[in-house]
Amino acid sequence: MADVENGSGAAAPRKRADARRNEATLLDAAAAAFVESGVNVPVRDIAARAGVGVGTIYRHFPTRADLIVAVYRHQIEACAGAGPVLLAERDRPHDALARWIGMFVDFLVTKHGLAEVLRSDAAAFQALHASFIDRLVPVCRQLLEAAAAAGEIRPGLDAYELLRGVGNLCVGAGSDPRYNPRHLVELLIAGLRIQ
Repeated sequence: MADVENGSGAAAPRKRADARRNEATLLDAAAAAFVESGVNVPVRDIAARAGVGVGTIYRHFPTRADLIVAVYRHQIEACAGAGPVLLAERDRPHDALARWIGMFVDFLVTKHGLAEVLRSDAAAFQALHASFIDRLVPVCRQLLEAAAAAGEIRPGLDAYELLRGVGNLCVGAGSDPRYNPRHLVELLIAGLRIQ
């Protein structure tokens, strides 16, 4: 298979399934540690959570910035993939939307500190933000449209606007222990329902 992305025409190396699983386990452990303790959590804590040695983390992610970017991308993909699954599993599209927005809030909490880590690399930050928009807005739109078609919410809600509003509610969550953005987001999503 040619490596179309870099235009070299060379075969792109594929990771073994167990290597992909191990990397996903590391990324999940890092994401959980970031939510709990912020992006500056010690690497040894992430390693312990993942059940691996510190060297394993550095072998996959040589720098903290590499790890944070990988977690960010991993969570974008997990969040994007979860939308259609939730929609298929839930009886009510609004319930799927509420659950997905909860995952999105977890993602945003994990993302805190990313801008600071990538401050010196504006191009990388812009690429991540574009990936975020490209992957998550269509999923949110699909959930909103399904809930509107089911008569659970009013039609015509803008997915980007909703995600931006949820993001704004999450700003500052880490700096004020008395502020719980999840509670306000739950109120927002409940308020979308047609009574």
